[in-house]
Amino acid sequence: MQRQLKRNAVLGVFLLVVVLYLITFSDFLISQKARSSPGGEPVWDRLSWKSWSGSDAESWVDQGGYLPLNVSYQVLAGTPAAQQKFITVGLASIKRNKGSYLLHTLRSLFSRSSPEERSDMTVVVLLADFDEAWRESTVGEIRASFHGELEQGQLVVIHVPLKFYPPLRGLKRNYDDAPERVTFRSKQNLDYAYLIHYSSGLGLYYLQVEDDVVCAQNFLTSIRKHIQEQYGKSLTWATLEFSALGYIGKLYKSVHLPLLARFLFLFYQEMPCDWLLAHFRELLTQKERILLKPSLFQHVGSFSSFQGTYNKLRDKDFEEGAYFNPPADVYSDLSVYADHIPRLAWESGEGFFWGRSPQSGNYLTVVFRAPAVVTGVKVASGKEGKDLVEAAAVELGQGIQTTEKGEKSCKEFRSLGPVENGGFKAENMQDELGSPSSCLRIRFTARQRDWVVISKIRITTKS
Repeated sequence: MQRQLKRNAVLGVFLLVVVLYLITFSDFLISQKARSSPGGEPVWDRLSWKSWSGSDAESWVDQGGYLPLNVSYQVLAGTPAAQQKFITVGLASIKRNKGSYLLHTLRSLFSRSSPEERSDMTVVVLLADFDEAWRESTVGEIRASFHGELEQGQLVVIHVPLKFYPPLRGLKRNYDDAPERVTFRSKQNLDYAYLIHYSSGLGLYYLQVEDDVVCAQNFLTSIRKHIQEQYGKSLTWATLEFSALGYIGKLYKSVHLPLLARFLFLFYQEMPCDWLLAHFRELLTQKERILLKPSLFQHVGSFSSFQGTYNKLRDKDFEEGAYFNPPADVYSDLSVYADHIPRLAWESGEGFFWGRSPQSGNYLTVVFRAPAVVTGVKVASGKEGKDLVEAAAVELGQGIQTTEKGEKSCKEFRSLGPVENGGFKAENMQDELGSPSSCLRIRFTARQRDWVVISKIRITTKS
């Protein structure tokens, strides 16, 4: 009897392995079918863009021709560029009960990017609603507003027919969610799985956003810089986050997209997509979130795509005018706490300058490497309401010289005004300051018992 049970168990395992192999092989064959396009021409599966014969890939993951999904796409507008771009930006959109933010989001993506940035970016929009009249109307609006972007391969609009979706009703009610809510979030997971699957190989990196966001100025340049910094740290990373909210501003390496698409597909009914992404990150051995600040994307939708409910989520760390200050050297005669050195107040990112109790006459001086006409200045201090600058003046200087300490500074300074309530802001200064400046200085004007944090110094200059 025991021998018979053991024989049956071995046979069962063998049959299971055979079935799994056949399923995988069947999926692979299906993936080789051509995608449909408006002109009837075949559009081959994007996962086959790399050859399996390559010998220079780091691992089988980098080969890119695995884990295909049984799905065909309708290309509604635009054609991806033949050459791989630096980044693909993906978003899915459905018909909303209360207004649409899609066109506003697309305008933000393109208008907040320079011509050079737009040439290195492809935006893929999945119209994921099964209302054909809505899709046709939306495509018409996109064609009218973004004709140039469609012509240049910077924008592609796609759709996946309902027949390629697995069951969307009668699903598991995890977390005691209502059936309608389970259907909505499960379909959203599938939408993202298909969107990510299509986008694989279009760019070196993939950025997931939602259809109701605005972007920081030159967000792509900021993303490039942060990617370089992460590689410089020699850390293993699977996801970089440029917003703390939902599935907004999440960046992936393109070689991981087939894994991510299949992951979302397999577990589509288990939990919301932003919870699944945390598990995916951990499975790829990135234990902690890498949340980069300031945020580059802000949620602006007032009404949810689910039943039109009011949604007031906003990212407190978003900076609409995110940019990089010009190159400069930064000096201070304050005693520095730990590694919170002066230049961290000048550079973008989460760092800040933290100095011990200032006296009257202490300073933090920024010396520009090239003179510039300053048109705006913003200074922020403190951390969580503590260690604010209490008494200081913000000044611009001209005529670089070397001090007795061997530091660079300026010969002459003029005051722009005092720091009040821990901060300073001046705009539209070009009328007052026609000539270039070489320095910006924060000069403390009174003794301060508390330590001081200067979290942000930002300037705008005349181009």
